[in-house]
Amino acid sequence: MALEQELETYKNKLAEFQGNEGRFVLIRGDQVVDMYSTYEDAIKEGYAKFGVNSPFLVKQIQAIQQVQFISRFVDPCHTLPSR
Repeated sequence: MALEQELETYKNKLAEFQGNEGRFVLIRGDQVVDMYSTYEDAIKEGYAKFGVNSPFLVKQIQAIQQVQFISRFVDPCHTLPSR
């Protein structure tokens, strides 16, 4: 899975990020590179350090993580009527 190690690093270090909520953290592998005030600054630094073809994670620090659920299951009762 893409960025699996980076996401695990974020999860493991979340307690250390306390007091930086709202900032953006740049992570590559198990290394926290730095924190930035804006997403754009973090992305620019990631590309400058690692290039466009090397994976890295930029994630906003949030104490409460929103769960995003995506399913491929489509309930036939909720499909659009055919025309």
